[in-house]
Amino acid sequence: MINIESIRYSLRNLNHRKGRSLLTILSIFVGIATIFIFISFGAGLYSYIQELSTGTAVNKILIQPKGIGMPGLDDTFALTEKDLEIVEKTSGVAEATGLSFKTVEVLRDGKKRYTFLIGYNPEKGRLLFELSDVGIDRGKWLDKDDSGRVLAGYNFQKRDIIFPRQYDLNDKIEINGEELKITGFIEEIGSPPDDAQLYTTEDQYLELFPGNKTYGWIVAEVKDVNEIDKVIEKIEEKLRRNRGLEEGKEDFFIQSYEDLIDSFSGALNIVIGFIALIALISVLVSAVNTANTMITSVLERIKEIGVMKAVGSPNSSVFNIFLFESSFLGFVAGVIGVILGYGITSIVGNILESLGWGFLAPYYHPYLFIGCIAFATITGAISGVIPAVKASRIKPVDALRYE
Repeated sequence: MINIESIRYSLRNLNHRKGRSLLTILSIFVGIATIFIFISFGAGLYSYIQELSTGTAVNKILIQPKGIGMPGLDDTFALTEKDLEIVEKTSGVAEATGLSFKTVEVLRDGKKRYTFLIGYNPEKGRLLFELSDVGIDRGKWLDKDDSGRVLAGYNFQKRDIIFPRQYDLNDKIEINGEELKITGFIEEIGSPPDDAQLYTTEDQYLELFPGNKTYGWIVAEVKDVNEIDKVIEKIEEKLRRNRGLEEGKEDFFIQSYEDLIDSFSGALNIVIGFIALIALISVLVSAVNTANTMITSVLERIKEIGVMKAVGSPNSSVFNIFLFESSFLGFVAGVIGVILGYGITSIVGNILESLGWGFLAPYYHPYLFIGCIAFATITGAISGVIPAVKASRIKPVDALRYE
């Protein structure tokens, strides 16, 4: 254990060489701040995914047609009313509904915006909105017989996000040249594209887009979530038979909501892992720089080491002094890195929230703060081990004769 006098001696030495100490701290805290930033945002995304995976969408199945671009926008591949009927009658399915969507032009005050209009059956609307676990923020849900009415995404009621002027309940909104009345606003999802969508009844959708009723998605709810894989197999088999397709040559694909979450989590793991690797490389370079600083410090203080040993200081005391100095540099760098990382993530998080990307908010856990500081301290300590060992093995006679 290092004593109080040795700690004071170490701190005086670091202060005496403050320029070099500050550069060493700088090289470490940049890497620590980077790690803090990406871990906090990554943890925020994982927290958001966890909320979705344990919400009301966990027992949902999505059936989508294959095609170019987003499913449902390529009319060459579409799901039909017959497909919906097959899904509804499949054993294990509690309820199912079809969703139609098109890109529409919204005009206000001479400004154009493009977004998705989703046509759905209001009697089964919960299957759609439970996918994002949202309810009605203001106003009321659509009824099956509502004509000339829409539900608007959360951002339509906000100023300077979609349009300079916000919409209010019962306002008219011009969609593809047709004026429809807003009956309600959906709760915030946290993603600008999702919070800028519009929703209307199937009948109103067909008035805007006359023709055969087709679906871009079919959402099904299973009775027993533990049987979801078996239900998917049954649906696949029946749809293949109805559409005259061979196994492996389907023009549709089926996923459980949990599968979607898992695929997103897998992609997120790769991204976060790659970024963390870059940050760790930065910390490794910092560790080398710290080791170099400590080696230089040993060379500059050989005579001091000789004097300490000549008056009876054991090797362990000399070792502890230099190990403490490198650990202290790492600790200070860790504290500064955490403070800097917290400041940056707070500012960026507030900016993202104001822009409508609320689901990208950082997540802070006490272990994140403690872990980053501990990691920096350990990194500093490891960097100082070799210089400390060399310093402790210096012979007093050689040290006192050193020029």
